[in-house]
Amino acid sequence: MKLIDRLNAVIAEKHLLKHPFYQAWTEGRLSRDVLRRYAGQYFAQVDSFPRFVSTVHSRCPEIEARKVLTENLADEEIHGTDHPELWLRFAEGLGAERAEVKGQTQLPTTKSMVDTFFSLANQDWTAGLCALYAYESQVPEVSKSKVDGLKKFYGVNDDRTLSFFTVHQHYDVEHSRKVGELLEKYADGDKAVEATRQAADALWKFLDGISHEAGIRCEMN
Repeated sequence: MKLIDRLNAVIAEKHLLKHPFYQAWTEGRLSRDVLRRYAGQYFAQVDSFPRFVSTVHSRCPEIEARKVLTENLADEEIHGTDHPELWLRFAEGLGAERAEVKGQTQLPTTKSMVDTFFSLANQDWTAGLCALYAYESQVPEVSKSKVDGLKKFYGVNDDRTLSFFTVHQHYDVEHSRKVGELLEKYADGDKAVEATRQAADALWKFLDGISHEAGIRCEMN
């Protein structure tokens, strides 16, 4: 089995669209208060993500891989509107204040998600690539599902509010493809599987934390 197929199998075990929180989102069962709370918590991941990519880049000895990471970082911060700004626009579209979003105290599972990504990046650059792949390979499908739910159930239709998700439906298809090719070329199979599992678990447990706070039943792992 190709390495990328092994990694995809790991990610599929805890694909984010299987999580009760996102299922409740796509079925219109979340309140706007819960969505605003989610927006504030997830801002920690969006805000730190460019620095995570930079960490992987700084530890990478292969110029081929650094070029891919540089393109990724440019898409995050330079091409068009930077992605943390796009996320703040999403939060504003839900009625949240920017100060409220930026000032939320992180739940333990939120902090753990961010810390796990940086820990993997600092362990080994290929482990950082695995975390990047575990995240970006899911984003296009998750983003589409979120947009569909926001339009159908929450009355959110304007391009400004939805722009974070519409942008990621496109960017991360190519990002994840290129990162997957790098993993096939440079990563150690068993170590890559473990790093991918850690990243996927961290993303899943972040949603566990939000779900627990919102009273949505889910198994805490």
